[in-house]
Amino acid sequence: MRFQVPDRADPADVATVVEAVGTAEPRCGGVRIVAIDGLSGAGKTTLAAAVGAALGAPVLHMDSIYPGWDGLAESVGLLTTQVLQPLARGEKAAYRIWDWHRDGWNGTAEVPVCELLVIEGCGSSVGPSGEYAAVRVWVEAPVEVRRERGLARDGAAYRPNWERWAAQEAELFGRDGTRAKADLIVTTG
Repeated sequence: MRFQVPDRADPADVATVVEAVGTAEPRCGGVRIVAIDGLSGAGKTTLAAAVGAALGAPVLHMDSIYPGWDGLAESVGLLTTQVLQPLARGEKAAYRIWDWHRDGWNGTAEVPVCELLVIEGCGSSVGPSGEYAAVRVWVEAPVEVRRERGLARDGAAYRPNWERWAAQEAELFGRDGTRAKADLIVTTG
């Protein structure tokens, strides 16, 4: 069976997230954070793009923050200290960008001044970062669908890292209970 990477999110899912954001109180200073989390290949990026467009909000991708294939747990602290804490204090925020081809840090990106910010990626609502989220969304799909999407998206470079990354996800999400803390659960695939 062959699965395709969805080219757009289900409009009903987008509407549900947008509705939840409309009634959510900011928990990061004056910024309402929408954290779209879940396992790799579940459809977080597709949903985040649609939600960001519907809300007129920028989207921050955790892929830019992970410090390599073994950096999922570390990324939670990086997101918190580089982005969320400064925003909560009303300050400008910027984060270091991970260069996957060079396997190291390469520059920084500023977070635009905004009242709404969508953060998508594994770990975006875990631990201390989740405390800043006005809305936590968990996106899930069957493992076969997720693996197929991940490999279609990232190609051969991802294949040897699938199990390695999945083990980090299981440990991080299991310890945190991330899915149970979600305000909304979206199932794709």
